[in-house]
Amino acid sequence: MTDTMRALVGGIGPDWVLEEVPVPQPGPGQVLIRNRAAATNNADIPMLTGADPTAGGHGRKYIAGFEYAGEVAALGEGVDTWQIGDAVMGSIPSAFAEYVVTDHRFVLPRPEGLDPEIACALPTGLLTEHGALTTAGFTAGQSVLITGASTAIGLIGAQMVTALGASQVIGTTRSSAKRDLLTGVGVDSVIVTGEQDLTEATLAATDGRGVDVVLDHVAGQTFADCLRATKEDGHVVNIGRVAGPTSTIDIDHLSYRHLTVHGVSFGFTRDWEMSAVIAGLLPEVLPAVARGEIRPVIDLTVEFTQFQRAADRLRSGEALGKIVITLP
Repeated sequence: MTDTMRALVGGIGPDWVLEEVPVPQPGPGQVLIRNRAAATNNADIPMLTGADPTAGGHGRKYIAGFEYAGEVAALGEGVDTWQIGDAVMGSIPSAFAEYVVTDHRFVLPRPEGLDPEIACALPTGLLTEHGALTTAGFTAGQSVLITGASTAIGLIGAQMVTALGASQVIGTTRSSAKRDLLTGVGVDSVIVTGEQDLTEATLAATDGRGVDVVLDHVAGQTFADCLRATKEDGHVVNIGRVAGPTSTIDIDHLSYRHLTVHGVSFGFTRDWEMSAVIAGLLPEVLPAVARGEIRPVIDLTVEFTQFQRAADRLRSGEALGKIVITLP
């Protein structure tokens, strides 16, 4: 193993810079992973912009990226849950690099036969969507509304609830052109929010009852509309805020329906929570991935040195699914 590695670094200018940096060393309880592929997330560009010193950003250098897939290369002191060579994947900061170091509890086994180029686009979606479903107390046979279902994470959520036995999956998108994309991943009823009223369309699809669980990736006014689209004693989980963090709700829709509202953010600051979410994937979700029932939608795959193509595509807002960067 060499002492240095290639990594995409932000905090220098408006774009990532490919630099040679030291290979991180695993401390107690950590593992070092030889990264083979990494996937982009919507947070990548805002982070890059916020760090750009040429545009008023903070100027602190950092290794970009969150999702990776590869093999265990070294073990820190006290780690006996993994072996060198194990195929793994996960979600952790600094993933756009040839080596990634992380807490051994935050690593997911990569199902046999699942290529890194596919696996790297799964962890954030798997962790976030299953964590939200667990928070809502989802059980097989319940109905689920997924707002922003045509986003990369929403597409994984739709496949997940289908694999876990949802009785009905309703998904929203802003574009009618994405209808076939959603039906292809298991969405039973597609609501095009540019043409339909979310609440009325959901109630019509559920014979006026509303859904048991909402996974809301949009927020803004959409969050408020979801309340009346949820059945009595149902659960609404806000995950993302692509329409902004502010929403004005009608408290009557919340109280008279006896709803439970949850806010989740499965980051890396609450170790106990992340460990539980990861453990929750093992019994049902990873086997569904191994069977091919949950697959990421990949928009573009580029080699490490072509990272600017990935950034440009991400900035365009036109990507359908994930953008993958391979690290041969």
